Amino acid sequence: MHQSDQDIRNRLLIARLPAMPQILVKLIEHLQADDLGMPELAALISKDAGMTGKLLAVANSSAYHRNGRTVNLEQSLVSLGTDMIKTLVISDSVFQTFNSFPHSGSIDLRAFWKTSLTAAVLAREAARAIDYPHHEEAYLAGLLHNVGRLALLATAPKEYGFNFTARDDEDLCAVEQRTLQITHAEAGAWLIERWQLDSFLADAVLYHHEPSDRLESAHPLIRAVRLAHVLASHADDQAAVIEAAALCNLDATQALQLLDGAARQVDKAAAHLGIDLAGADEIPAPPAYAPPPVDPVQQRLSEEVRNMVLVSEVGQTLARQQGESGLLEAMTRTARILFDFENAVVLLENPTGHALVGAPTAGSQRIAEFAVPLAKGGPVAKSALERRPAFVQRERQPIGMAEEQLLRMLGTDSLVCLPLVAGARCLGVLIGGVGAWQLPHCQRRERFMQAFGAQAATALENLLSERGHARRQLANVAEEYREASRRVVHEVNNPLSIIKNYLSVLDSKLARQEPVGGELSILNEEIDRVGQLIGSLAELKPLDAGPRATDVAKVVDDVLRLFRSSGFVPASVEIVSHMHEDASRIEGDADVLKQILVNLVKNAVEALSGAGGRVEILNRGHVNRERQLYIELVVSDDGPGLSREVLANLFSPVKSTKDGAHHGLGLSIVHSLVKKLGGHIACRSGRTGTAFEILLPAWSGAGTAVALPPARALGSA
Repeated sequence: MHQSDQDIRNRLLIARLPAMPQILVKLIEHLQADDLGMPELAALISKDAGMTGKLLAVANSSAYHRNGRTVNLEQSLVSLGTDMIKTLVISDSVFQTFNSFPHSGSIDLRAFWKTSLTAAVLAREAARAIDYPHHEEAYLAGLLHNVGRLALLATAPKEYGFNFTARDDEDLCAVEQRTLQITHAEAGAWLIERWQLDSFLADAVLYHHEPSDRLESAHPLIRAVRLAHVLASHADDQAAVIEAAALCNLDATQALQLLDGAARQVDKAAAHLGIDLAGADEIPAPPAYAPPPVDPVQQRLSEEVRNMVLVSEVGQTLARQQGESGLLEAMTRTARILFDFENAVVLLENPTGHALVGAPTAGSQRIAEFAVPLAKGGPVAKSALERRPAFVQRERQPIGMAEEQLLRMLGTDSLVCLPLVAGARCLGVLIGGVGAWQLPHCQRRERFMQAFGAQAATALENLLSERGHARRQLANVAEEYREASRRVVHEVNNPLSIIKNYLSVLDSKLARQEPVGGELSILNEEIDRVGQLIGSLAELKPLDAGPRATDVAKVVDDVLRLFRSSGFVPASVEIVSHMHEDASRIEGDADVLKQILVNLVKNAVEALSGAGGRVEILNRGHVNRERQLYIELVVSDDGPGLSREVLANLFSPVKSTKDGAHHGLGLSIVHSLVKKLGGHIACRSGRTGTAFEILLPAWSGAGTAVALPPARALGSA
């Protein structure tokens, strides 16, 4: 992330910088009011357990230990003295604050602490030299004069990490201004104002790098801190020392004497505070470093290439996600990483396309209760409708209640609305929460965001498509089972009717004491057939048992026997058959062929039941169709024929004129059974009757239908 894309001042506004301890704030108030005596000091310190322990430890150290251990706070304060107490309270409070800055633990602060302590002691001595009465305030100003460097390190660690240890001079300020658009002096003054400390204290920090000739008439605290800074960081610059010393009515010799006397006080203060300054002078302080200017064209090209690679990787990552919740979680997590969103949620278009509805993820379940109507406008709805990113900032544009809720939900002051566009359809909007200072940077990455949104939308669309495909598959399976159940119910009626008729025949024969072995055999066969039909519901696609040969004549005989002896056929109807002797076997299941013939004969008998007539089953022998050998079977009747409307919709599962809930399925089932055998069926119907012509693959003896050799061309040998 490039600093030129950001406003460091706005980043400082929202940075989680530490607050000043209350004990120091109260101490400064008492000092400025000139009402701080030992009783007030004791009352103030007793409220802070940490500070109380620190002062007790110092009072019992070898520097102050006299006759026996002092365990009482009041005795400890008396032994330390007012000046030392104030120094310890100020120093310990400031260094507690220094240690609370983000990233301070990853930087060697020994040189920084030594410079700050030295400047604090020198500022206090300079204040005494110019009769400035608030010595402790000068000490605090010296301690804080470089606090802006900690603030910049906390806010921009990547950009400022190297320059934090750089030499503290005008070159550093110039580099800070060029790269961060703010100097550490400005950042420090801003931070002191944020802590609500005195404005003169902030001014002393702000102007400690100003040339001495501009500070001749400045406030005494500003002049004291300027001298302290020069002596602490630039004692080898004689001209600077002379100019800074003159601000405090001192000459260069007197100023350097202050520096010599400060060293012992710094070591003493560091020992009391538990700060190890050993080796602080050996830490190198390199000159400030400014990265070389980057060619904007080259930089833009590099960014575009990087973005292309990132988008490709993002697309592959999202495509690997399993389930909608996993994909949404990956989308929001990736967006937070790529675009520095503080938080992110996804709103998806509802089934009617009239609103955007919150999509719950592991971190935001309640978002599911949130909806944005598309018809009522607003930046979020507009982003979805126009398929363009929107950047929402509360202070700069009117926003609706939906946007207000999202701002509170995400805990930010600005929003980035990224539409998820796949083709011509917007599937939803990804909402990212950002700080106001981030919006310009986000706007410059709009193309990258759109590419990310397209990848996310593609992954989401594929997921929804797969889910829809799975639903359609389930619906198809359910429909297949419903259709299969209807067909089974229809087909079961055939053997059940035969069984019913045979039971009547069986009853008559038993009454006459005639043999019933044949009838019982047929009953067993039909009961088995009922069981097979019902069992077929368990598996829509039965396992293929392999090709088998079926004797057509035998199956026809079984069908005729069923109808003739069951009592189903009226006396006025005659059923006859004519079989071809040579063409007698087909490839297929005998039960399937029997089911086909039973349906066709049953329909023919029903068509003739009023006036009577003749039903004929005929085997016409082999037929060559498209170089494949078939056996042609014909089931015909001499009834009135089929109407034009019925003939037009033949073999479709339509409602017939016959009574019963499942009539009209018979010919549809016949058609599917013929196809199951690999055959063809046609129907001829007129005033002289109706004939169903069936072609079934002839048995070849090798498990496949008979294929004829290719015809030779005319004139060949």
